[in-house]
Amino acid sequence: MKQFTRHFSKTIVKFSSVLILSTLFSTQLTGCFTVGQEFAAHRVNEIKVGQTRRQEISELFGSPWRTGMEDGRPTWTYGIYKYAVFGGNDSQDLLIRFDPQGIVRSYTFNTTRK
Repeated sequence: MKQFTRHFSKTIVKFSSVLILSTLFSTQLTGCFTVGQEFAAHRVNEIKVGQTRRQEISELFGSPWRTGMEDGRPTWTYGIYKYAVFGGNDSQDLLIRFDPQGIVRSYTFNTTRK
């Protein structure tokens, strides 16, 4: 029974290795990968500096992909970055800066989409 278990374990490890390598190879073959998460970029024009609150930003765009600090003030980043070896790259990002009361102080939106 031990020999069967050892053989079965080796078979599972080999199968897992082949599956992982196949996945990596197919990703490399297509040359595509994505970082970040989609967000409702069409709603960026609804942000009003000095008026829109953090809760409203959450309702518009969901949870931020990244959070951080700039000059001691909270920032939220929404972004999707798609890279391809063959064909064009596609990216969109939105960086929102809040004041201490949680109101939008400023924001930056960039896109490669036309």
